[in-house]
Amino acid sequence: MPNFKAVMGMVIDFHCHVGTAEKLQAPWTTRADLSAYLERAEEAGIDKTVVFAITCDDYERANAEVAEIVAKHPDRLIGFARLHPERDKGRVELLVRKAVEDYGFRGIKVHGAEALPTREVCEVAGQFGLPILVDIMGRVEVLPLLATEFPKVNFVVAHLGSFADDWRVFQVMPYLLAQHQNLYADTSGVRFFDYLQVTVKVAGAHKILFGSDGPLLHPGLELHKIRLLKLSPEDEALVLGGNAQRLLQL
Repeated sequence: MPNFKAVMGMVIDFHCHVGTAEKLQAPWTTRADLSAYLERAEEAGIDKTVVFAITCDDYERANAEVAEIVAKHPDRLIGFARLHPERDKGRVELLVRKAVEDYGFRGIKVHGAEALPTREVCEVAGQFGLPILVDIMGRVEVLPLLATEFPKVNFVVAHLGSFADDWRVFQVMPYLLAQHQNLYADTSGVRFFDYLQVTVKVAGAHKILFGSDGPLLHPGLELHKIRLLKLSPEDEALVLGGNAQRLLQL
């Protein structure tokens, strides 16, 4: 497996799940164990990984659990606060403040299967200067609303907009990224490779972030997709870590 560290500088995986949940109905509502992931990431040359809670019923508890895990690997893991925009309504600022000031977290994760970012979530993100990693579940129509209402908040769209391989979403995403300065996308779980190539061509490498969707997806395999894009060394460095460093203010 190729090791990118020596030639590309810092490599940051912007999308990885961790922790436990209550429902036990699927891996993403049961447990995300990083033991195998960390070995695979080290072998692939990944320096740092953004981690956040899996889908659960209590994100205050889950964020605290993520903080404990990050504290065990401070040189390798970067925590994000997971929120449910509807269930946590009215206390988003409290949860994020704790995540930033007590845990040192550097972003917010929201999943559209639960609820898309609300005005409250975006205002708090802007207050603390945090990017929002959002799985829009294919709902590309909300992105111009988010981007224009909150131009100072950076939104990173997981899976290029669709983990479900919705080609219609992939057709639109490159142009939305190019149009809105504060919209970005990660590469995690994108199987239709040609759309990654089109996105880089239309929107530019400065709008794309490497992500694996670990631990269920192999970070080395997801990382290899970036190499197969055959970007210039400068553009590859942006995708693999430079863009993440800029958004996370590392």
